[in-house]
Amino acid sequence: QVQLVESGGGLVQPGGSLRLSCAASETMLSIDAMGWYRQAPGKQRELVATMPSSLRTIYADSVKGRFTISRDNAQNAVYLQMNSLKPDDTAVYYCTVHRYRTNQDYWGQGTQVTVSS
Repeated sequence: QVQLVESGGGLVQPGGSLRLSCAASETMLSIDAMGWYRQAPGKQRELVATMPSSLRTIYADSVKGRFTISRDNAQNAVYLQMNSLKPDDTAVYYCTVHRYRTNQDYWGQGTQVTVSS
């Protein structure tokens, strides 16, 4: 079982920045998907950004140009750099991994991001 641990969440003012990190307990291959979802109060979980492989990125329209996803396979980690944060970005952010070999999805516990003045 892959365990994912997120960090980097917190309280930030509108226009500020945060960098989320997620470390996996097992080796991630370039073909394994790694990404971030978020869930705001009263809303469904939504895709924020994902890397289906180490060579491709996908972003939600709401975060394009502001968020950047990256990964470091050597560290079995995925990151989310969040700039120009808005109150609507307030949510619990979840790291997710899909292992190609086993066709299994794994989720982190989530880290709270609150954007407020």
